[in-house]
Amino acid sequence: MVPDRVNSRPDVAFTPQVLRQYALLADGRRGALIGPRGDVAWLCAPAWESDAVFTSLLGGPGGYAVTPADDRFVWGGFYEPGSLIWTSRWITTDTIIQSREALAFPGDADTVTLLRRVEAVRGPAAVRAVLDVRAGFGRHPLRDLTHDGAAWVGRAGALYVRWSGAAGARVDAGVLRHELRLPAGTHHDLVLELSTRPFTVPAPDPDTAWRNTGAAWRAAVPDTVDGLAARDARHACAVLRGLTTPEGGMVAAATTSLPERAEAGRNFDYRYAWIRDQSYAGLAAAAAGVDGLLDAAVRFVTQRLLADGPELAPAYCAASGAAVPSEDHLEFLPGYPGAPVRTGNWVNGQFQLDAFGEALLLLSAAARRDRLDTDGRRALRIAADAIAERWHEPDAGIWELQPRPWTHSRLTCVAGLRHAADTEAGHDASRWRDLAERILADTAATSVHPTGRWQRAPDDPRVDAALLLPGIRGAVPPDDPRTAATLAAVRADLADDGYVYRFRADDRPLGDAEGAFLLCGYAMALAEHQAGNAVAAARWFERNRAACGPPGLFAEEYDVRQRQLRGNLPQAFVHAMMLETAATLPDPTH
Repeated sequence: MVPDRVNSRPDVAFTPQVLRQYALLADGRRGALIGPRGDVAWLCAPAWESDAVFTSLLGGPGGYAVTPADDRFVWGGFYEPGSLIWTSRWITTDTIIQSREALAFPGDADTVTLLRRVEAVRGPAAVRAVLDVRAGFGRHPLRDLTHDGAAWVGRAGALYVRWSGAAGARVDAGVLRHELRLPAGTHHDLVLELSTRPFTVPAPDPDTAWRNTGAAWRAAVPDTVDGLAARDARHACAVLRGLTTPEGGMVAAATTSLPERAEAGRNFDYRYAWIRDQSYAGLAAAAAGVDGLLDAAVRFVTQRLLADGPELAPAYCAASGAAVPSEDHLEFLPGYPGAPVRTGNWVNGQFQLDAFGEALLLLSAAARRDRLDTDGRRALRIAADAIAERWHEPDAGIWELQPRPWTHSRLTCVAGLRHAADTEAGHDASRWRDLAERILADTAATSVHPTGRWQRAPDDPRVDAALLLPGIRGAVPPDDPRTAATLAAVRADLADDGYVYRFRADDRPLGDAEGAFLLCGYAMALAEHQAGNAVAAARWFERNRAACGPPGLFAEEYDVRQRQLRGNLPQAFVHAMMLETAATLPDPTH
């Protein structure tokens, strides 16, 4: 008799794990994190910013686990190339078991469909399945459970629930538990649906759903991406596509409240679309020739500029374009170890000048690839006019700090205006070039350090790794001495063991204040490449590419000392910068 481990100790399957062990399932409308025990520890429904139905990642109740009955196993897994179809693989003493996992792709706006195919690869398989749907971040358990002869159906909060393939499951205090025993070489399908509307059609046929999902991923992600690390670059494309809604908005991350630093208060909700991040993804897509991702970014940013003009917000809800809700604290959840739970984001009240510059860079890149329509041209002019109107104002900047005339923000606008001018002829182009020169001259007069490098702000002489980006983007010529001096200063003062930190917050060692920022590491690789330091560029790229776990997902920060991921997962702008760097650096084998 196989010990009833999952039933007697359900907390084992639903205990938070280190972030590097989680894989992402996503369908463009929402995402799930799945852990090494086959536990779906995080899923919001029906949309990215909706309440979670599985919250064990944050210490709450609810989860969905398909786990070997024998607790003694070694875990592994892999993605099918060019997709977010994940296979968990467990090797026990006597068997090899796999579970193929995916959210049906592309996702339906009202219904989440989670596909799981359990396979006895070697020897017979004994597997335990536990389904504990808890809507409203764990506050609303399954109720009204019945079996209609084909599937379990019920409610959780306002959601309708249907679970197919578990006819023999038993109900235990609102939790469904099922035992699977598979002969060697066979498989069994489980299909979970969560919907905002009653089910009026039969459950999906698993074979058809798997076939359609695979075909949709093959159509969405290119077969190859030229440049360094082609397999990882293609995986980055899949991650970015999975985080992008059909409306074009890309969430910054699939999760909320995963701490950048334990008990440091830096645990934010990133389930929204930032204009800056969207632009990074579009620029990466342009560099890699992935026009679908480029078009999505352009569509979303264009719509937001047309709607809001100079009042453009830093971030929006990814599908609807609605305002990001104000921050709220969910004190009834324990949180991921090291941080309380927050939803919403205080970015709602910020002005970020650099967002206009990033938008210009994105729209200009689309124009160079002949992918900017009439609305996009209007949006480009709106962004340029907004810079003319607002560039004197203090802003929160790339790191969302207290308003100041941040050097990065102003130089990003300079770069964006230069590129925009190159896409137009006549009066607009001349006006934008003149504006770029005025902003550059003013910034140079106030924000050049005595050593010749750019400094963070007129009243902040520190070096900042973000100041690598305007040089990369063309705010000044590549051989500008301020660019070279900034690169040298970042290399000397903000780098450690092949990773780069944002800035020195205080007198402590870099790693004591926060983790290394992977975005900055890839920016370092691009800056070294621009400076002609090919070997150094490749080294920075390879070092930062290694800062992930087996599923190949990057968080915002990397704890160099402990070799751990820190912050929300996966962080879209890191994958975007990885993709851009891979596409930009030459492949030495060609």
